[in-house]
Amino acid sequence: MLARLSIRDIVLIERLDIEFARGLAVLTGETGAGKSILLDAFALALGGRGDAGLVRHGVEQGQITAAFDLAPGHPALSILKANGFDDDSGEMILRRVQLADGRTRAYINDQTVSVQTLKAVGAALVEIHGQHDDRALVDAATHRRLLDAFAGLDKDVAALETLWDARKTAYTALETHRANMERAARDADYLRHSADELKKLNPKDGEETQLAERRTGMMQGEKIASDLREAQEAVSGPNSPISALAAAVRRLERRAGSSPALVEPAVKAIDVAINALEEADQHLSAALIAADFDPAELERIEERLFALRAAARKFSTPVDGLAALAAKFYADVASIDAGAGQLTKLEKAAVETDAKYAAAAAKLSAARIKSAEKLNKAVIAELAPLKLERAKFITQVDTDAAAPGPQGIDRVEFWVQTNPGTRPGPMMKVASGGELSRFLLALKVVLSDKGSAPTLVFDEIDTGVGGAVADAIGARLGRLAGKVQVMAVTHAPQVAARADQHLLISKAALDKGKRVATNVNTLADDHRREEIARMLAGAEITAEARAAADRLLKGAA
Repeated sequence: MLARLSIRDIVLIERLDIEFARGLAVLTGETGAGKSILLDAFALALGGRGDAGLVRHGVEQGQITAAFDLAPGHPALSILKANGFDDDSGEMILRRVQLADGRTRAYINDQTVSVQTLKAVGAALVEIHGQHDDRALVDAATHRRLLDAFAGLDKDVAALETLWDARKTAYTALETHRANMERAARDADYLRHSADELKKLNPKDGEETQLAERRTGMMQGEKIASDLREAQEAVSGPNSPISALAAAVRRLERRAGSSPALVEPAVKAIDVAINALEEADQHLSAALIAADFDPAELERIEERLFALRAAARKFSTPVDGLAALAAKFYADVASIDAGAGQLTKLEKAAVETDAKYAAAAAKLSAARIKSAEKLNKAVIAELAPLKLERAKFITQVDTDAAAPGPQGIDRVEFWVQTNPGTRPGPMMKVASGGELSRFLLALKVVLSDKGSAPTLVFDEIDTGVGGAVADAIGARLGRLAGKVQVMAVTHAPQVAARADQHLLISKAALDKGKRVATNVNTLADDHRREEIARMLAGAEITAEARAAADRLLKGAA
C-alpha cells in the first residue's frame, strides 16, 4: 500500500507531504484547486511520461517520492529482483526527478533505474482509473489474467505454460533433426565418399607435428653423419694416435724406475689423453647410431605428410582438424542411416507433448467459459444500483485451437451492452466515460483483491451521477477498500462521507497575492462535516447542508 507521498516544486505545489492509511481515502476540493496536479505528479512517480511543464515556474527541477509498504512475495519485488535488485525489506521508495529542460531521472530505493523499470514496478503497485485513464484495462491480455484470477486458475495457467515450453522444445528438436536429415540427404554421396576417404587416411590429432619433427631430425642426422664418421676415423681409425701413445707410455714406464721424477708426470698426462680419446670414440659411436636412419622410413614419413596436407587442402581445414572433420562426416552418415528411426521417435514425442498441451488447453478453456458466466452474473448484479440496470456485462471468450499460446487457446475481452437492442462490443469502445467508470468499479468490486494492484486510484468516477448512484458508488468503494487501499478524487458528498481518510485540496495565496500554492490538509470530524456540507450546498453553507452532511456521515458509519 501507499504509505507516503512527497511532492516538491510541481506546478502549483511547492511542498507537500501526505501520509496515507489503509482503507478509503478521498480527495476533495473546488475545481482548479490542484487535484489533477496531484494525480499527475503521482503518475510521474509511477513511471508516467515526463513533461517540463510540470516543473514549478522559477525552479530548476521538481521531485515526487512515493513510499510503499509491501507484503512478502509481492510481484513488484520480483520485478526488482529480475533487474538486479536484492532488497526485499518490505518498503519500496519510488522517486522521480523532473528537470525544467524536459529530462527526468528515476530511482527505486535510491538506486538509479530506467523509466521502463520504474513503469513496470509502478504498474504492479498502483492502478489509476478514471473516465479517460483506464490503463489497466486497455490490453485484452489483462482481461484474460483477471478472469483467471477470478476463477482461481493461476496454477492451471502456470502448468499449461510448462506444457507449452515442453511442446516448443519437442518441436524445435524435431525441426532441427528434420533439417539436418534434409541437409545430409542432399550431400549423401559426397559425405559417404569423404567419410570413406578419411577413414582410410585415419588422421590423428597432433600427427602432423610429430611427423614433421621426426622428418627434420632425420634430415639433420643425414647431414652430420659424415662429419661424425670422419671424426671417429681420426680418433680410432688406422691413423689413430692411441696406439702410438700407448707404446710411448710403455717405454716411459720401463724408465720410470731410474728417473721417476722426470717420467711419471708425462705418463700420467699421456694416460689422460688416451682415456679422453677413448671416451670421444664412445660418444662418436653413440652419435652415429642415433643419426642413423632408414631412408625408407623417411620416404614413408614424407608420403604421409603429403597425404595429410593434400587432404587438408581438399577439405579446407587444418591438418589437425581432419580427425574432427572425419568424426563429423561419420556422424552425418550415421544420421542419414539412423535418421529415419530418430525422426519417428521425435515425431512421436512432439505429438505426445502436443496432445498433452491440447488437452490441458481445452480443459482450461472450458473452465474459463464456465467462470466467465459467473463473472458476468456477479458484475451485472452490481450494475443496477449504479444506474446501469439495463446494461449487460459480457466476458467474451474467443477460442481458437489453431492459434495456441503459452496461456492457452483463448482470447478474453470484456464487452458491454449499454442498452437493450444496442450492439454489444468491447467495453473500452462502447461505454461512455461515465459508464466506463461505473463498469470498471463494478468489475473491481467483484474481483476485489484478485488480480489487482494493492493501491487503486479512481479519478472522478462519480462525475455526472445523481445522489442515489453516488451513494452506490461510495458504498462499493468502501467495500473495495476492505480488501485493497483505495484513493478516490470525488465531487460527490455521498462518496466523501464513506472515507476512512478525508484530504482537502485547496489553493492559498502567497506573497500578498502574487502567486498561489496548492495545499493538502487531512480533515478531522468537524472540518470534514463542513467540507461535505460545502459539497452539498456550494459556496454558501447552510444549516440544512450541515444537517444533511451529518446524516451522510452517520449513514456511512
